[in-house]
Amino acid sequence: MLSLVIPVYNEEVLIQELFSRVKIAMESIGPDFEVIMVDDGSTDATLKNLESCHEQDKRFKIVSLSRNFGHQAAYTAGLNYAKGDFIAMLDGDLQDPPELIGEMYQKACNEGFDIVYGRRIKRHEHFSKKLLTRIFHLVFSRLSRLENMKQVGNFSLMSKRALHSFLSLQEKNRYLPGLRAFVGFKQGYVDYSRPDRMKGEAKMSLYKLVTLGLDAIFSFSSLPVKICLYSGLIGVILIFFALIYILIGKLGGYAPVGWSSIILSVYFIGSVQLVSIGILGEYVYRIYKETQNRPIFIVNKFIE
Repeated sequence: MLSLVIPVYNEEVLIQELFSRVKIAMESIGPDFEVIMVDDGSTDATLKNLESCHEQDKRFKIVSLSRNFGHQAAYTAGLNYAKGDFIAMLDGDLQDPPELIGEMYQKACNEGFDIVYGRRIKRHEHFSKKLLTRIFHLVFSRLSRLENMKQVGNFSLMSKRALHSFLSLQEKNRYLPGLRAFVGFKQGYVDYSRPDRMKGEAKMSLYKLVTLGLDAIFSFSSLPVKICLYSGLIGVILIFFALIYILIGKLGGYAPVGWSSIILSVYFIGSVQLVSIGILGEYVYRIYKETQNRPIFIVNKFIE
């Protein structure tokens, strides 16, 4: 059995086309499948349209969340309800082609992969978004030291044992591609060209993308804390040389006039301290969220 998890949020204009393309793609693989559509607290007619899809085909199931918990939480909710031997993940904006799931499934079955990624070799999106995404993937893949992270997103397929390990990771600040790579197992790729969104508006704003990127870096890298350490060391070294310069200047009679050197030193040390406190504050906030142990999502209803 093959399961497909699709989170959607305010996608009323895309639901019918999404339903048609997904149904054709899944039926081309085999009749034994389920599609779990996760409504992430939509405020438009998305849920109503999803219910219409469910009436047309009972294999399309609906998980309706009590409010908008975010993209990563919505995926987590759907994955918890998946029953298949293989489980695929697909964004609801149709930028990732559902027709590629069959190739992922065949690669997993024939070559023994537990996880198969959709790897974007080309992106037909705005230049600014492509540039920021490319920079993030380059930085994150180097900082996290996780393999198979370049130009991959949520679009993927996992075996049941990989999903079981994946769901055992219960942190609240979630970056699913990183968690998926962390569990290991045999992993492979299917390359594709990612088109731009055809209808509707992108739900991942620049702010949300930056927030997701920071969650990924804070969760999988020690670099932010090291920035505090390195900044402090640089400050100490600069002040040490400044003190030597001032002492030599006093002995030689050409000491700098005024307090500019002192003011610059104060501002520099103050900036280092503020940056360090801000970074440590981010870690403290994330630790606080973990200790609260609030649920990642809350389900309003499940239509099976």
